[in-house]
Amino acid sequence: MPTPTPNALLRLRKHADYQRVYAGSRKQFSKQMAFFYSIRPEGRRSDTEGPRIGLTVGKVLGNAVERNRIKRRLRECVRRHAGTLTYPVDVILHPRRTALEMDTKKLDGEVAQIFRTIQSAIQAALRKAAAGQPAVEAP
Repeated sequence: MPTPTPNALLRLRKHADYQRVYAGSRKQFSKQMAFFYSIRPEGRRSDTEGPRIGLTVGKVLGNAVERNRIKRRLRECVRRHAGTLTYPVDVILHPRRTALEMDTKKLDGEVAQIFRTIQSAIQAALRKAAAGQPAVEAP
């Protein structure tokens, strides 16, 4: 069995994990995509200790060639900025059709901004939990 690549370890794969993230978070928006995130429960077994990122690119975004192009571009952006997320968090990115025509640098910056937003929200929730206040799951 081949060793999984670092990018493969970052992927959210199972349908149940997608459903858990959708159920445990609110839909949030950036300029060119919507995103969901959820801190992975303590007892949850996973191949990776860090973040896992999933992509949802529906048929409404174009034919198979266009959807695959969007996914390739997003995977590259995720690979570059996955180090921003240091907590065991599951993230789902749901791009809009405009992500297909977007400049690569702008798309890269948007993914970086989403990851920074998620990281700071998790840190704030953990600080509240440490202070004894009830933590809010997603802002």
